[in-house]
Amino acid sequence: MNEQEFGFETQAIRTQLERTQYLEHSVPLYLSSSFVFEDAEDMRASFTEEKERNIYSRFSNPNTTEFVDKICKMEGAEAGYAFATGMAAVYSTFAALLNAGDHIVSASSVFGSTHALFVTYFPKWNIETSYFEINKPETIEALIKPNTKILYAESPTNPGVDVIDLQLLGDIAKKHNLILIIDNCFATPYIQQPIKFGAHLVVHSATKLIDGQGRVLGGVTVGSEDLIRQIYLFSRNTGPALSPFNAWVLSKSLETLAIRVEKHCENALKVAEFLEAHPNVNSVKYPFLKSHPQYEVAKKQMKLGGNIIAFEIKGGIEAGRQFLDKIKLCSLSANIGDTRSIVTHPASTTHSKLSEEDQLAVGITQGLVRVSVGLETVEDVIADLKQALS
Repeated sequence: MNEQEFGFETQAIRTQLERTQYLEHSVPLYLSSSFVFEDAEDMRASFTEEKERNIYSRFSNPNTTEFVDKICKMEGAEAGYAFATGMAAVYSTFAALLNAGDHIVSASSVFGSTHALFVTYFPKWNIETSYFEINKPETIEALIKPNTKILYAESPTNPGVDVIDLQLLGDIAKKHNLILIIDNCFATPYIQQPIKFGAHLVVHSATKLIDGQGRVLGGVTVGSEDLIRQIYLFSRNTGPALSPFNAWVLSKSLETLAIRVEKHCENALKVAEFLEAHPNVNSVKYPFLKSHPQYEVAKKQMKLGGNIIAFEIKGGIEAGRQFLDKIKLCSLSANIGDTRSIVTHPASTTHSKLSEEDQLAVGITQGLVRVSVGLETVEDVIADLKQALS
C-alpha cells in the first residue's frame, strides 16, 4: 500500500524513525547533544551539508525529525522546524524572513505575546505592522504597501474564537505576492490544513492540543521548503531548538491527536449549547454553533469546531471574577488544549494590562470568559459551569 494512501491516524502512528539494531517497537529517546563522525571526510561533508545527517541537537535530532515529519504529513507541508515553545516558533519564523523596512499586515486578534512582538520589539528594527479587524477582511487590501511582505492571522483566534476565511487570505496573498502565515494552534492539523487554502507557512504551539496533557512546551513551523530553509538557518544560529525529550513526548502525543480532538470537540459543542441557553450568559462564540458570525466559513474549512469557547457573562468584570472564584472542578490556568477543562477571564488576568479600549479592539469584553473544554465526563464540566454561573 502506498504511503500516500494512508489515513490521517495511520500517518500519525506509523510515521517513525527506522528501528535500531535492537528492533524496538516504540521509538527510543536520543538524549545526545551531538553525534560522531566516521572520519575527516565524513565530518567535512556533513558540515558542508553534502550529507544529510545529524551533527548537533541544536540543528537536528532524530526525535525532533520524527515529530516534524509527522506534522508535515498532517499539514501537507514540504518541510518544517521544531522549536522550544510556540512563541519561539512565531518569533523565529518572522525574524528569519523579515528585513529592516519590511511591513506586516496582521489580524488585530492575535495572541498577546505575538501582539507584543509587533508593537514593542519589531519596531526597534524598523519593521511595522498594520492591523485589520478579523470580522472586516474587506479592509485588508487597503493596508497592503509596496514593502508589505507577510500576511498573518490566527483562525480560530485567541481568545475571541473568531474565524477568518483562509481561502480569501490565500487569494489576497497570491494576488499581492505576500507570504501567508497562519497560526493553526486552536484547530490542529486534524481540524484544518491552511496550506490547502494558500498558506505558505503554518505555525503551532505544540504545548496546546498537540501535547494535549499539559506536560511539555513546544512549537513548530511547517510549509514550503524554500521558506523553511531560511527559518532553519536562522534557528540553527540563534538556538531556539526543541529538546529531544519534548520532541519524543510530542511525537507520541500525535498518535492520539485525532481521537482526542474528536472527543474534545464533541464535549465542547455540548458545553457551548448549554451556555447559549443559560440566562446569565449574554452570548457564546463557538465555530460550530449556528449563531457564530462565521459559522458558514467555519463549516467550509474546519472538520470540527475545536475545543475553545468564548462566552460573555452578564455583570462584566466583577461577575467574571466571581465566576472564577466559584469554579470547583475546572482548572484556573493560562494553558489550553489540556485533558482537563480550563477557564480564564482575560479582562482581569491575561489581558488585564491592556486598557479597556485596547481590550475591546481585540474582542475582549469585560465579561468574556474563555473555556478550554477537556476530556472529562461532559456532564461534570457542565455541572461545574452551571453552579459557577448561578
